[in-house]
Amino acid sequence: MHVYLGSDHGGYRMKETLKEWVKGACYELTDLGCFSEEACDYPDIAKEVCEKVKQDRGSRGVLVCGTGIGMSMVANKFPGIRAALCANEFMAQMAREHNDAQIICMGGRVVDDAMAKKMLEIFLKTNFSGEERHVRRVRKIEGR
Repeated sequence: MHVYLGSDHGGYRMKETLKEWVKGACYELTDLGCFSEEACDYPDIAKEVCEKVKQDRGSRGVLVCGTGIGMSMVANKFPGIRAALCANEFMAQMAREHNDAQIICMGGRVVDDAMAKKMLEIFLKTNFSGEERHVRRVRKIEGR
């Protein structure tokens, strides 16, 4: 599985931590920025991650900003993308299992590194349930 990472300056430190975890877990990885704590605009980074995830079926994305709110708002503007703002392990599991989310968003100023790693591990290892009720709801999210 390929993982596309992106952050703004508020999520840069956490993105770097998650990048090392992804490498250690033997996933393919592309870091789409930002590359320092210098101020940048999160919509630009979210756009890049969403475009890559949409092109690369079966891949996953990780977006980190200060709270995760801005990144999730931008990501969910892209047709076909389902991004979930998560703050705990249960949310990460349900994002995949019930909503078939391709992108997890988190706040570098909201959750600690240990929780971020746990959420990402769960998000990457959890499959969509495929239950009819969840399939129906995902179709409705997509406007089908």
